[in-house]
Amino acid sequence: MRVLGVRAAGRALSLAAAAVLLTGTLTGCGGPASAEGAGGSGDSLSSVTLRVGATGWKREEALLKFAGLDDTPYQVRWSLFQGGDKQLEAVRAGALDVAESSEIPPVFAAADGRPNFKVVAVQRGNTLNQEVVAPKGSKITTIAQLKGKKVGYVKNTTAHYFLYRLLKQAGLQWDDITAAPLEPDKGMAALNGGAVDAFAGYGNSVIAAHQQGARTIGSARDILSGNFLWTASDGTLGSAAARRALADLLARIDRAYAYVRDGREKEFAKVTAAATHQPVDEALAEFRSAEAQRRTEMRPVSARATASQQEVADSFHDLGALRRTPKVSGFWSNALNSPLRKALSS
Repeated sequence: MRVLGVRAAGRALSLAAAAVLLTGTLTGCGGPASAEGAGGSGDSLSSVTLRVGATGWKREEALLKFAGLDDTPYQVRWSLFQGGDKQLEAVRAGALDVAESSEIPPVFAAADGRPNFKVVAVQRGNTLNQEVVAPKGSKITTIAQLKGKKVGYVKNTTAHYFLYRLLKQAGLQWDDITAAPLEPDKGMAALNGGAVDAFAGYGNSVIAAHQQGARTIGSARDILSGNFLWTASDGTLGSAAARRALADLLARIDRAYAYVRDGREKEFAKVTAAATHQPVDEALAEFRSAEAQRRTEMRPVSARATASQQEVADSFHDLGALRRTPKVSGFWSNALNSPLRKALSS
């Protein structure tokens, strides 16, 4: 099975972004992050409103509230999406200022060669709950057994990437399976209803799958880099006040994780459990396992992180998902490096 080429992907991106705007699923309206309040000079943080995306649940917003770090001198409007790919579509459409995602969505969002955004920070994090699962009662126990089977996956995300890599490790090609692109909720429904033999997903969808008896047949734990990218629109980066606000926000998120790790894991697990509908002990175990695998930390952009995303882009080109391999350094920027380092050290 071949997936969308660059032109088709561009058309789909435009349609999806328009749909986001028309359905009104985003909080806030207007143009890019504004640094021009009523009568403001354009340099005051109080005049800035950042429209920021979140995936699965508004984890960062909850973290900041839990740590008492949500008293920002600027406004933050959080919007919830099913994946980082949808966030990047919203940034492209001017409906979001800041997106958080894995390394994959920006690659596809830039596929038309005209990205209006830049990767400005890297958050190191865990690669757990990124799995291929088979439903309860299935006889499939390995990736190799997926040959000739129908496999759901979330297109243009980590799930797309690690499914491809796991198939290669098992000696299979993408065309050896019937690949079915599905959103996380529809993928879960298809898995439970028998419409697919396995599903490659992440986050809450994997948690929910295990709650319903699904078995892990492949993990991305050692495949994914652990680099999660923070991307800002060019309009946002064009405002000095918005850049300062964003650097401050990312540093606050970094401090909030440190606050939880400092003996408050169980209390935050209660917050997580309420949002993800899982037992507190399970949420606590997941947080501790995640931080044990790789501590969550915010970092400025670097040549090493840029090279890591280039490897991902090259893989998608080999898969046939991209007609040409983009040069990812073209949509990375060090514009936030200095203010972010300052904010992280304060």
